[in-house]
Amino acid sequence: MDFQAGILRDGSPMESLEKQLICPICLEMFSKPVVILPCQHNLCRKCANDTFQAANPYWQSRGSVISGGRFRCPSCRHEVLLDRHGVYGLQRNLLVENIIDIYKQECSSRPLKKGEHPMCKEHEDERINIYCVTCEVPTCSMCKVFGAHKDCEVAPLQSVFQGQKTELNNCISMLVAGNDRIQTIISQLEDSCRSTEENSEAAKRELCARFDALAALLEEKKSELLQRITREQGDKTGFVQGLIHQYKEHLEKSSQLVETAIQAMEETGGAAFLMNAKQLIKTIVEASKGGRLEKIEQGYERMDAFSVTLDHLAEAVCALDFDPAEEDEEYFDGEEEEVEE
Repeated sequence: MDFQAGILRDGSPMESLEKQLICPICLEMFSKPVVILPCQHNLCRKCANDTFQAANPYWQSRGSVISGGRFRCPSCRHEVLLDRHGVYGLQRNLLVENIIDIYKQECSSRPLKKGEHPMCKEHEDERINIYCVTCEVPTCSMCKVFGAHKDCEVAPLQSVFQGQKTELNNCISMLVAGNDRIQTIISQLEDSCRSTEENSEAAKRELCARFDALAALLEEKKSELLQRITREQGDKTGFVQGLIHQYKEHLEKSSQLVETAIQAMEETGGAAFLMNAKQLIKTIVEASKGGRLEKIEQGYERMDAFSVTLDHLAEAVCALDFDPAEEDEEYFDGEEEEVEE
């Protein structure tokens, strides 16, 4: 009584039985062969083998000299010890396998309740059990005999169902394969994008280094030419400063002679004047005749010889461009052909 009450509370007996036939690993109904663990719990042999292989990655195969291994039951965590045969040394649970066979036969033969199977809209008590090949729609037997599909070609619903399901499965496989190819292309494009960024940064660094070296060379040349101009400036200004010094000395001596001559002109006594006048006149005449000072040529201060024409360099800088790479052109042509394909 308690058992029956428990079944009624949990649902139908078939549903309760189905729950007991679920593998705790794959969460599907046990698949043959079913193995029974020492703790009396059941597993699909494949699931048990996968669990065993995960716990013993170095176990090779049946017949190996390795002395078995161990793993834990996923239901109760009881440690299961296996011999050298591995999972194949476990006992099959034939009782569970037979129960599964009976359960599947019962499910296939059990009549469906109303509402569990699509019903015909034209004939409410008729299930949709055939497929109209002409109209490509599922229908019922009454529609084929008396209804809109009486002149159409029909086929068993199950066969069309299996064919359509197989076709859809092939379409899914094709779509998944296409998605995998697209994902591969996306990964390749992402790798290409990263490589492009890395190569661009390397090209920028190289270009900056080359221009920095060119700028350093121009700066060095500029310093050299400036030093030459500075030396020429020093030579010319030094020579002119020397002339200025000489002219100032001559001017000072001439001014002193003028003062001496003026003082002599102020002398009133004839004898006293005549005693110094002759020598003074001779000194003034000699000073005015001899010792001609050097002069500079006209345009001496010009620095035209140090002008530099940079027009050709400016044109060369403006004409700077990247070297044409034939390999890159071939690569892009090949890439365009790939995209077209």
